[in-house]
Amino acid sequence: MPKKGAVSPVNGQPVPKGKPFQAGDLRAKEAQRKSAQARHEKADLRRLCKLWMETDVGTDKNGKTITGGEMMVRVAVKEVAKGNPRFWELLRDTAGFKPVDKVMVAEVDPAVIDEVEQMVKECGE
Repeated sequence: MPKKGAVSPVNGQPVPKGKPFQAGDLRAKEAQRKSAQARHEKADLRRLCKLWMETDVGTDKNGKTITGGEMMVRVAVKEVAKGNPRFWELLRDTAGFKPVDKVMVAEVDPAVIDEVEQMVKECGE
């Protein structure tokens, strides 16, 4: 039977060994260039989105000038009124009311862990 390597506790995938490229490998330069290009494209997109949100994009029915950000909120509110839960989450999270996932870390006696594991095994039988 072949020996298994280390496995990630997060996703169960094999942990890569060493560096992906050896010294002098021309593929490393190409990978670096592509990675930098992708970062620049994401940064450009963020800048454009921020600019659009701050720019006046039209007027409402009362003649008030509205920005792209205000337009986005108005559309999201209309979707929430229609019952779309994804927009409800968007508005809640944007307003700063996103629930926080809390993880409690505690020291537990190994005997207690063994006892709980035994109880779980008994329930499964």
